[in-house]
Amino acid sequence: MAKSLSKIWLRGLKRLLAIQTEHAHKTAKRAATRPARPAASKPSTKVRPLKTTAVRAPAKREAPLATARESRVRPRAAAWAGGSWTRSFHSAPASPGRLVNHLQYGLYVPPGHALEAMPVVVMLHGCTQSIDEFAQGTRMNVLADRFGFAVVYPEQSKHAHSHRCWHWYDAGDSAGGAEARAVVSLVDALVAQHGFDSERVYVAGISAGAGLTALLALHHPERFAAVALHSGPAFGEARSGITAMDVMRRGARREPVELVDEVADVAHYPGMPAIIIHGDADHVVAPVNADQLATQFLRLNRMIDPKGARKSGELREERKGGVTMRDYFRSGRRVVRVCRVQGLAHAWSGGDDAVPFHSAKGPDASAIVWEFFKHQRRVGAGLIESAAAEASAHAR
Repeated sequence: MAKSLSKIWLRGLKRLLAIQTEHAHKTAKRAATRPARPAASKPSTKVRPLKTTAVRAPAKREAPLATARESRVRPRAAAWAGGSWTRSFHSAPASPGRLVNHLQYGLYVPPGHALEAMPVVVMLHGCTQSIDEFAQGTRMNVLADRFGFAVVYPEQSKHAHSHRCWHWYDAGDSAGGAEARAVVSLVDALVAQHGFDSERVYVAGISAGAGLTALLALHHPERFAAVALHSGPAFGEARSGITAMDVMRRGARREPVELVDEVADVAHYPGMPAIIIHGDADHVVAPVNADQLATQFLRLNRMIDPKGARKSGELREERKGGVTMRDYFRSGRRVVRVCRVQGLAHAWSGGDDAVPFHSAKGPDASAIVWEFFKHQRRVGAGLIESAAAEASAHAR
């Protein structure tokens, strides 16, 4: 059995790395057969002071809901972000076996907005990704310019994991639990330093980053108003790297509701709005994980009972252009949204496909995520939604 699971883990890791290698070869081939283009402007890795004014991108550069393929002979859309990018590290609480716990991160602040009461989106990358790639591929910074929110990109250290994977499957004090606490500590420090709105802090992640997002939702729900999980695994079953690969490949073998009830006190859990995005051609994290995550967050929000039967709420489904949207409402308020994208592999939907694990296929995931986030606010242990958002939800 151990040998069989080891083979599963190794095959899954090889598949993940093969995607990145194949993408790099295709990009190099296209570059060799096309005219040279200006170098893409990427966020600087140097620490720069925060700016309060900058030249804004033209309106036509703003991220649309449906993103067209980007030109190969012009600067990438991410280059039009007009704010300031600070790369630094945060001294998080030490974890067992480590005297120092430095968490690298990037902070993007848009121009022309007051820092006080600015919302914050925490972006958690996947395996083998850097935060610079994640920022470019998702174009979240361009969206931040348009809507006025800060973006924080924690970066996993290669010393902690050789492929920069977050230990989402291990909530222990020396693994995923410590990483989750480090992210919370970083967010608290930035909120205190810059005066960001502590009631509007959101977290989104892809793949292993989505796994850590679920861990944050489970163990630190009071810190976040909503979460987004893109191409993420179901939580609660994996306890090691080998079993994590099994969940990614097949989904959880046990009932998702049972897994939730084992790891969370649902009766006293404060609730967590969640949006789940997944491609139906994902061969790294099986699409069944999206359905299981939806069930798990419905349980966390007490919309289904311990047997999985609906307790409250309303389901609305819409299919358009190869995208299926399932929305779960309670009292007119959207609590859980599931977005399934036809033909999308293990990649950020509607992203910059010059960057590995991002695809031009599908709707702009960054825009969909922010549209879901912007209506959510956490006040103390409770969640509220603006009256305007609630009225809009009723209209839809």
